[in-house]
Amino acid sequence: MRDPLAEPSDLIRSVSRALRVLEAVGRAPKGLTVKQIARRCELTVATTYHLVRTLAYEGYVIRREDGTYIVGLEVADRYRELVTAFRGPATVGEVLRRTALDSGYSHYLGRFVGGQVAITAGAEGARSPYLEDLVPGFDEGAHATALGKALLATLSVDQRFRYLREYGMRPFTPNTLVAVDAIEADLAAGDRRGMQLEMGQFRQGVACAAVLVTPDKDMERRVVLACALPAAEMMTSARVVRTRLLTAARSIADALNSDP
Repeated sequence: MRDPLAEPSDLIRSVSRALRVLEAVGRAPKGLTVKQIARRCELTVATTYHLVRTLAYEGYVIRREDGTYIVGLEVADRYRELVTAFRGPATVGEVLRRTALDSGYSHYLGRFVGGQVAITAGAEGARSPYLEDLVPGFDEGAHATALGKALLATLSVDQRFRYLREYGMRPFTPNTLVAVDAIEADLAAGDRRGMQLEMGQFRQGVACAAVLVTPDKDMERRVVLACALPAAEMMTSARVVRTRLLTAARSIADALNSDP
């Protein structure tokens, strides 16, 4: 939701409208006609037509034979560039892939982006359940994932309260912690353990653990490393998981520090 009070005085309306059109098309996988786009974006048909033609020329939308428009491949290219920028130097990706291969568990990097917890990179492991929600992008369940908890733990109590109030505490499973006091106690236990942990709070039967890679006064430069595995394996392998995470975290920190 855009804040109208934060609108810049030099806002370029045509660019803003084009982005609204792109967002509307992106939310409709079956495609939209120009009239449908105009209604959803509250624009005139003539204005929408010009915007859509421009976006189609640039490759950001595609016109199908039935006259509807869908997202174009240029969007996918921008997404790949975003993921690459989020991940950092190539050596970081190599560490993630090697760690996932050696352990068999999927591993993820996360950090704050614009003040919100985001997953910035990932590598799948053969022994981990597939989690379609854990892909690069904003983490809607920061309170329920170890990756999110590891980042939330770096905030002050007041900062955490504001974050949880703004983004909510959706109950993903019956085990999800949805009370601020419970989350505070859980984070404190993670600090004592040296690893944030959740068991079945984000997905039934799945556990996740995370450690801090790089602390920093600037919250946007803090990075965490997490892994996901079957909950039953976490119950018997927590110490091994923590050792592996810390080892991989040191390698990732070295890679990030050496990046020019």
